[in-house]
Amino acid sequence: MTGAEYLSRALDAYGVSAVFLVPTSLSATLVTMERETEIKRIVTHGEKAAAYMADGYARATGRPGVCMAQNIGGANLAAGLRDAYLGCSPVIALTGGPYEYSRGRNYYQEIEDFPLFKPVTKSSRQVLDAQRLPDQLDQAFRDATVGKPGPAHLELAGHTGDTVENQTISAELPAPQPRSVPGMRVAPDPAAVARAARVLREARRPVIVSGGGVRASGASSEVVALAERLGAPIATSLNGKDTVPGDHPLAIGVPGLYARASANEIILEADVVFYVGSQTGSQVTLTWQVPPTSTQIVHLDIEPTELGRHYPNTIPVAADARLGLAALLDALSDADPSRTADWVARTRELGCRWRDRLADRLDSEAEPIRPERLASELGRLVPDNAIIVADTGHAGMWTGGYLDLAKPGQGFLRAAGSLGWGLPAGIGAQIARPDAQVVVFTGDGGLFYHLAELETAARWKVPLVVVVNDNRSLNQEINPYTVAYGGSLGGRHHELWHFEDLDLSRVAESLGVTGIRVTRPQDLEPAIARAVAMNGPVLIDVVTDIDALAPKGSAQRATV
Repeated sequence: MTGAEYLSRALDAYGVSAVFLVPTSLSATLVTMERETEIKRIVTHGEKAAAYMADGYARATGRPGVCMAQNIGGANLAAGLRDAYLGCSPVIALTGGPYEYSRGRNYYQEIEDFPLFKPVTKSSRQVLDAQRLPDQLDQAFRDATVGKPGPAHLELAGHTGDTVENQTISAELPAPQPRSVPGMRVAPDPAAVARAARVLREARRPVIVSGGGVRASGASSEVVALAERLGAPIATSLNGKDTVPGDHPLAIGVPGLYARASANEIILEADVVFYVGSQTGSQVTLTWQVPPTSTQIVHLDIEPTELGRHYPNTIPVAADARLGLAALLDALSDADPSRTADWVARTRELGCRWRDRLADRLDSEAEPIRPERLASELGRLVPDNAIIVADTGHAGMWTGGYLDLAKPGQGFLRAAGSLGWGLPAGIGAQIARPDAQVVVFTGDGGLFYHLAELETAARWKVPLVVVVNDNRSLNQEINPYTVAYGGSLGGRHHELWHFEDLDLSRVAESLGVTGIRVTRPQDLEPAIARAVAMNGPVLIDVVTDIDALAPKGSAQRATV
């Protein structure tokens, strides 16, 4: 068969249901997909958007998302993999590369893109001959799904990959078997489990932090069961936000930078913090201040190099989250949750204080609308099968601190740092999960990055809902610009963060998407109900307060 026939059939066997691309890339492969598979071929308006859609697809399913670009688009595709790499998302990137005769000869549009993929992938390889396509493709899928997930890249010879796809090869097709995360489950060392169990059993003020690894492992029920057995309050990273029901009695919210203030206060009082499936990076720990690096840590993660990386006083357990938690549940079968009753009461008190301090904003009837109310209402109003896809910056802060998801079927995906990720990632997630209702939460600043992808959603009739926190600005930049101007905004500061006051619902309509504009808090509920009931993409333009700034996390301890 040809390389194109092998590639399309192999992707089908691996369980790929959609690929995302900017033409022209792997043209013969795409034609073979149409003739022999049910794989959707989603043409986007930019390579970064294609990578973000593949990323959203991967995070929504746990199966690798596939994106493609020709040689000239390689640099843009590599830039789009940054978020997948930071967010530990299994994405397969396929790009073209130089011809043998063209390399280094000032060929039109040709540069050496291959080195750009090294810092944003787990592996990046060149396929110069179609005979190597079977083993290299298989290895890319294994790299993306085994251990800590992440992107893998293959550069196929020929500007559009045509050298490889047009060659003839003799190879066995892989057996039909969807590839997914976790690609391999690693059981823990019993001795490590015993050490961790002893520390957790003796803790007087334990806190569990459930990370994205819990989500990837499908270990939500196990981490909640362990919290209940220990009587331990349980926080989540943003990547793990949907691993713990927001209304669980032990849930304390998201700590760190994009945080709920009371979650930081609670962790600062803990005597043991147990991280599960978390890299303990700067965001979830507020640059390693919450908790301080002197704190006793228990750390369970599938990636051994993360264990003790930031906290020297760490009891490490290298394992898949589900298997590791199951082993700890067995080891802690005699744990008495009543011994931490006073600690649990204290954490609830701090949580109630936080809500009381914010009650006037959460229930505000102000116009323009307060984002605190928008985010909290969103959690209450989305359907039971909703997947919230949150952009970074203020969108991540508002949803991290103020949005709760309580239904078992609800999910949460968040940008790992790339503003504008939300819309294309949401499209990819909705294509991957037609059984779910994807709701994107972004700001107008984030929306503008890939606004043209609304046309992609309209063209494919992708039934997602996009909720825009429209404050006519990049107002998250107010604080840094205030500092830069010497303590108070002056001069022509508005040039640096103000936008035109646009009706984004009309912009959406011009791109084939139903638009709804909301200016009053009481109109949020009917707008979301209407959007969810429609079978097609809908954008809800929510006019919010330009002066409302999301609070960043603090390392301040609570008063007694």
